[in-house]
Amino acid sequence: MNQKININNLVRANIKALKPYSSARDEFKGTADVFLDANENPFGDLNRYPDPQQKEIKDKLSAIKKVATDQIFIGNGSDEVIDLAFRIFCEPGKDKVLTFTPTYGMYNVSANINNIEVIEQPLINDFQINLNQLQPYLDFEDVKIIFICSPNNPTGNSLNPDDIEYILENFNGIVIVDEAYIDFSAQASFIKNIDKYDNLIVSQTFSKAWGLAGVRVGVAYASQSIITLYNRVKPPYNVSTLNQEAVLKSLNNLEEVTQNIETILEERTKLKEALSKLEIVKKIYPTDANFLLVEVEDANKTYQYLIEQKVIIRNRNTQVKNCIRITVGTPEENNTLIETLKLV
Repeated sequence: MNQKININNLVRANIKALKPYSSARDEFKGTADVFLDANENPFGDLNRYPDPQQKEIKDKLSAIKKVATDQIFIGNGSDEVIDLAFRIFCEPGKDKVLTFTPTYGMYNVSANINNIEVIEQPLINDFQINLNQLQPYLDFEDVKIIFICSPNNPTGNSLNPDDIEYILENFNGIVIVDEAYIDFSAQASFIKNIDKYDNLIVSQTFSKAWGLAGVRVGVAYASQSIITLYNRVKPPYNVSTLNQEAVLKSLNNLEEVTQNIETILEERTKLKEALSKLEIVKKIYPTDANFLLVEVEDANKTYQYLIEQKVIIRNRNTQVKNCIRITVGTPEENNTLIETLKLV
């Protein structure tokens, strides 16, 4: 088992030396009658800059998730959480990251933007991690980040939590557990482990279970030292006033959010049962997310046919042969899909 990791040893030298931008709202955090400090237009409803530290959101999440506010980072979508990790920990053209494929495509895109090489480790046996094949990479000094998507996209399954803990205990770099779909899973969130593992970042989002994909707000939970680095590197006003207000509205209406999740889970079961009766469906993979990965006779033809009928799903044939990914919709949308597929 690894000794306690010194996060400072993993940080890029220029980030260690970086003096963060101090905005007007960082320097004055109280209430006042007259604000003449930020060169804002004095007229309008949205003329003031938003809270750069999203304090109200963090206070709400702290109470819900049982996490200290200084262990929470609010980002412009989870994509910002991913991108900032590259900027903080990975030296362009030198360091590497590791992913388990098939998985969320933005890890590769963000790595390419930041000029970071990606090592792709294929998942095996019902889309689980092969620890034997992974073992040599755990000791590579150039591998700075391991991305673990659980529940995984596009497969839908949760990865074995014991495997994830093994990686955390035996890898001296940063481990990012992407839990975009955790609210649809019976498996416990890894947030409970952020005090146990200094190298753990848990990424979540308001885009899925919270129904706020158009708002673009993601969250990172980690040690105070990692969150301090995120706040040092992020743009000063990275989450708009409108987006913060939308998130707060949802956080104040947990009952509706919970009900919507329950409805999606009920519809997921019904959709799986209906799909299993269709002749073109060959396999439905187990899922802990709000979607199903479905193997059909010919994914390309099925996808094209559904487009012609104005029913849009995702063709994942290039990632998992002859598979389509179907998001769980409303009861009406799911019925339309099934009735359309009966005519293939």
